[in-house]
Amino acid sequence: MQRVPGEPVLLADVGGTHVRFALGDTAAAAPLLLDSIRRHRVAEWSAFSDCARAYLGEVGVHPRRGVFAVAGPVTGDEVRMTNHPWVLSRTHLRTELGLDALQVVNDFAAMSHCLPLLAPADVRTIGGLAATGIDLGRRQTFAVIGPGTGLGVGALLVDGGRFVGLHSEGGHVGFAPGDEVEVSVLNRLMPRFGRVSAERLLCGSGLLNLHHALHPQASEDTPERITAAAATDPACRETVERFCAMLGSIAGDFALAYGAWDGVYLAGGLTPRLLETLSGGAFRARFEAKGRYADVLARVPTIAILHAEPGLLGAAALAVLDAGCSLQVRSA
Repeated sequence: MQRVPGEPVLLADVGGTHVRFALGDTAAAAPLLLDSIRRHRVAEWSAFSDCARAYLGEVGVHPRRGVFAVAGPVTGDEVRMTNHPWVLSRTHLRTELGLDALQVVNDFAAMSHCLPLLAPADVRTIGGLAATGIDLGRRQTFAVIGPGTGLGVGALLVDGGRFVGLHSEGGHVGFAPGDEVEVSVLNRLMPRFGRVSAERLLCGSGLLNLHHALHPQASEDTPERITAAAATDPACRETVERFCAMLGSIAGDFALAYGAWDGVYLAGGLTPRLLETLSGGAFRARFEAKGRYADVLARVPTIAILHAEPGLLGAAALAVLDAGCSLQVRSA
């Protein structure tokens, strides 16, 4: 473990499948300490606090401040995760972990804050438009969409050197079919789910739902098997291509909803695995297919985030801002 010269901060990115921990250094230009990162499966722990204490014992550092990004709506002291039964109480966690201060935010509000810290090697453009980058001299709005265990949605507003991340549960908006095939998918899923949200189709389990709606006799029973077989199996390839097209459609919807004319970033665990299909398939065409606003969307860059831990990077950025320090923007 490297020494933490600034004020050490406990960082956590709490998802439905994994929880990731790290230490942040609020005095550093790169505030996320990469060699402190550890990942645990949430199913192996009965409580978040037990997992956090185990991490602190392993790294041998006991911060007095924390920033936790949690996959669920943050509306009060208790945060109930959307895709896991953990309940996190800010008050109880401060006591259990010996913290003087704790900031708990929605995971994609944190994720959005990673954008100023992304280096050129951390991103890849999808389509022909280069990333705008952060420009502290003007007002900007970026959207962040992330298909993983669920479908995360957030946004970052940049205004006068200030960074404001929007808390959102946008993944739970209703699914909007883009053609007759997707109408049939919706009709197949409605008897099972009633209301069909975008997340029912555009996440890991959603890829499986989509596959079996398109191919009811398919044998693949995990999203990993679908993506692995896509190179050789026509049915799996069709599912992956359709998934990427539908992701383009909703990414364009959130560009319109947020006015994210400066760019839409794709995060989430599925994005790196689908990068080639996203780049060469119908993602960009569906992103731009917005009727009277097609010309507007044609000028909005779409960018994949390749950084291994963007949620922790965003939590580190929040820790810097919370300490009253300035972020050293890397993507300007």
